[in-house]
Amino acid sequence: MAAAANDVLSEGREAVRREADGVLSVADQLDDSFVEAARLLYDCEGKVFVTGAGTSGAVARRMAHLLSVCGTPALFIQAADALHGTMGAVTEGDILIAISRGGGSREINDLTERVRERGARVIALTAVTESELGNRADLVVKLESPPGVDPGEVIAMGSTLVTAVWGDALAYVLMRLRGYGWEQVLHSHPSGAVGQIDDAPEPLPALTFDAGTEAAGVSRGTV
Repeated sequence: MAAAANDVLSEGREAVRREADGVLSVADQLDDSFVEAARLLYDCEGKVFVTGAGTSGAVARRMAHLLSVCGTPALFIQAADALHGTMGAVTEGDILIAISRGGGSREINDLTERVRERGARVIALTAVTESELGNRADLVVKLESPPGVDPGEVIAMGSTLVTAVWGDALAYVLMRLRGYGWEQVLHSHPSGAVGQIDDAPEPLPALTFDAGTEAAGVSRGTV
């Protein structure tokens, strides 16, 4: 019995280590496309939407939430519902972040094509840059997952964390680029344990796109 329990623990821990390796791999995958995505969202004067289907949809909801928490207002848009009329909320000047590992999800691709026709720009997060989604996007971000992070390369586990941590990094740098402070974060988050915080954390250092030039609306100092 003890041996069987140890096997269960060992396999569980190994699964966590594999997924952790996948998350860590994203640090080396961040490139100019990450900076360009940050610029597009920073400069966006319209709305930001995030979409995905299945487990990518769960990641898309989380990404929209964290972008909003960190000062970049964003909403999740369900692709199937959007194709039944809610894409009317997407207008010229908006940005859609579309998540699809293989880039072949029909509803995601249909939505992508139509929102571009409506004047929105599309950022695709995919492992296959030459996919249908990649070919329809204004900006393609390639996110690859190390072998083994998804069981059988079928069940999206570690690969969803790869996409999620990319979105976390994006939300974090945008927060600093915008000078979005803790007081603003806490004001929009009055519930739960966060709502009970009396003293804000230490300010975050501000960021600019160019070390020699201040980004529009962002002063040097702290957030």
